Formats: sequence, C-alpha cells, structure tokens
Amino acid sequence: LNFEFLPMKFKYKAKTKDGEMQIGFVEAGSRGSAANILSGHDLFILSLESAEKTRWYDLLLSYFNRVKRKDMVIFTRQLSVLLEARLPLNAALRSLYEQTGNKTLQDTIFQMAEDIDAGLSFSQTMERQGGVFPEFYVEMVRAAEITGNLSEICGFLADYTEKEAVLVGKAVSAMVYPIVIVILFIVVAFIMIVFVFPQIKPIFVESGVDLPLITKILLNTGDFLTKWWFVVAIAAGVLAGIFFEYIRTEEGRAMFDDAKIKLPLINKIYLPMVISRFSSAAQLLIHGGIPIAQAVEIIGHMVGNVLYRDIMHDVAENLRQGELLSKSVSKYPDYFPPLVPHMVAVGETTGRIEQIFGRLATFYGREADETIGRIVELVQPLLLICIGVAVALLFAAILMPIFKLTQSIH
Repeated sequence: LNFEFLPMKFKYKAKTKDGEMQIGFVEAGSRGSAANILSGHDLFILSLESAEKTRWYDLLLSYFNRVKRKDMVIFTRQLSVLLEARLPLNAALRSLYEQTGNKTLQDTIFQMAEDIDAGLSFSQTMERQGGVFPEFYVEMVRAAEITGNLSEICGFLADYTEKEAVLVGKAVSAMVYPIVIVILFIVVAFIMIVFVFPQIKPIFVESGVDLPLITKILLNTGDFLTKWWFVVAIAAGVLAGIFFEYIRTEEGRAMFDDAKIKLPLINKIYLPMVISRFSSAAQLLIHGGIPIAQAVEIIGHMVGNVLYRDIMHDVAENLRQGELLSKSVSKYPDYFPPLVPHMVAVGETTGRIEQIFGRLATFYGREADETIGRIVELVQPLLLICIGVAVALLFAAILMPIFKLTQSIH
C-alpha cells in the first residue's frame, strides 16, 4: 500500500537562483516529494525538515531505526578507504549502499548518491539527511570541500567516532552491574512499601508501639502510593515530557550544555573531550590551509555545544580584529583550561601552532579516557555502599517496630 498521498508539512530553508534566502513550509506526501517540489521551483535547498508535531511513538520508532555509532564508524572508515583509492564520490557511495546492513543508513546513502548526481555537494547531501549525520560531520566535510582533503577528513572522523565509541562503551559496560542492582533495589523497595508495609501496619497500630520516624515515613508513603499511584505515574510522565520538550528548545539546550560544563563529575569527562575535538579539528583545518579565524568559526559548529558555538564566534571576531588566539581563549577560563591558552601561545611564538594542537588533542583525549576509568572505579563501590545503606534502612523500618513489639509483649 502506498500512503504517500497523505499530506505532511515540511519546513524548508532555500535559496533562489539570485541568491535570495527563502524560509517557508511545503506540503507533500514524503520528504523526497517535498524536495522534488522545491527543486521544481528552481530553489536550492539548504535544509528540509518535518514540521509535523512529533508523537511519542514517532520518537520510539526513530530510536529503534537510528543509525548506531558502530554503523557510522564503519561507513566513514570504508568511505575514507574508497576515496583514498581515487574512487569518485558518487561511485563510492553506491558501493557502500550495497555493503551497508543498516536499513536507515542504506536509504540515506542511496538518497545522498542521488543528490550528488543532481549536483549537490557532499556536505549539502549530509545536511539534507535530518539527524543521521551530526553537525560535527557536516561541518568537517564542508571544511574538507574547501581544502580538498576529503579522504583525510573522513579518516579523522572515523578515528574520532571510533575513539568516542570506545569511551562510551567502557562507561556503559562498567555501569551495567550497578544499574541492574539499582533497578532491582527500586523494584524490591516498591514491593515492600506498596504491598508489605500496608499489611503489617494494622499490627503496629493496634499494639500502640511508638514507631521510628523512618517507619512512619515509609508507611505513609505506602498508603499514598496505594491510593494515588496512577496520579504519580501520570505526573511523572507529564514532567518527563515537559523536560524533554524544553531541552529541545534553544534555551533548554543552552541550559543542558551549560550543565555539562558546570556539573562536577560530568565536566571532568566532557571538557577534555570537547578540547580534544576542538584541537583535532583545528590541527586538520590549519593543515588544510584554512585561515585560523575561519577555522575557529567552523569548529564552533562542530563541537556540538551552543555555548561553545557562541564563544567560538566571538573568538573568531577577535582574531579578525588582530587579537591573538591564546589571548582570546584565555578570556573563557570555564570553557578552556589554563593549559590551552598557554600551549597556544607557545605555538604562536614558535610558528608551530598546528603541532601544538596535535599535542593538545592527544593530551586531552588521554585525559578523558583516564578520567572515565577513574570515575567508573569510584562510582561502582560508592553506589553499592549507598544501596547497602538504603537496604539496611528499609529492613530496619520493619525490624525495629517488631523488636519493640516483642519487648512490650514480654
């Protein structure tokens, strides 16, 4: 069955032949049909995204149909090899289309090959694929198109994505056991509070035993959840929905990005990863002949943090006015550790700024890796201790009144 006749609304940003910017909406049966309609009106599409209200099951389906990090690493690595072998870009994409196992990525590659044949640049084809390719990918490829080192950039993207996948994999695998323990504890605590405590409450009430504070709290909590559990569940769902909608806004994303920089444990991992990405990208862009101010502007869109994007824009403007990079980044100590401006100043003095960025990338990449290992080693025992204390309090809330009850009987 073909459901393409069902109209959907898409928001587009495009340029006319005269270079005039247009932003508006178009109705079509699919994203491809919307693109064809706009192309038929001689519009050069910059972005095209659904304007339909996202439903919760759409988010669920998009999660299961997403392109996984592993698939992206393989795609980028293979593309780098094919480009190094001097294969034309559209031929490389068609070859990857036949080899890719992920259905979503396969459809994406096919559409990209079609766009390349239609005359679009590689970065533009990536940008048209919605959330498949991170902004980091798009901006790096756009810079590669300027410098002409696309295969080198693809190799860097594959290395970097693989490195991030290893770091995330380490953290996830190390946290599986504590998370399972936490979930089991929550389930046991819920059963005790909602089902067990209400059964023994009449015994304590009739005996007139003076109950400890923890027992009173748990008994009252059990009564409340027994009567109003559905209200609690609905409220939790509504609050979660409001929260996720908020962090998708510009203000919410800025708050979330700021939290990643300010929160004590998270910033120990996040900051080194951002500085490593910044330094690696700067090294490649400078190596490709991109002016430093333009490179910084490009990197601002690659880091994946709206606060860094604004800071990089300000830094780029300062560079265009003749200020040194080391002096400009030193104005933001919360976002650039002191080592960064010091090392950059050395690079500016010696004329070896490219090599300095390479060393910064290596140093902070290693620091992120080591920090993840240390935090994971610290979190596991602390989490187990906290759960042990919680379990002890849970059972003490039952055993202490029973002990008092037996004493009163004697």
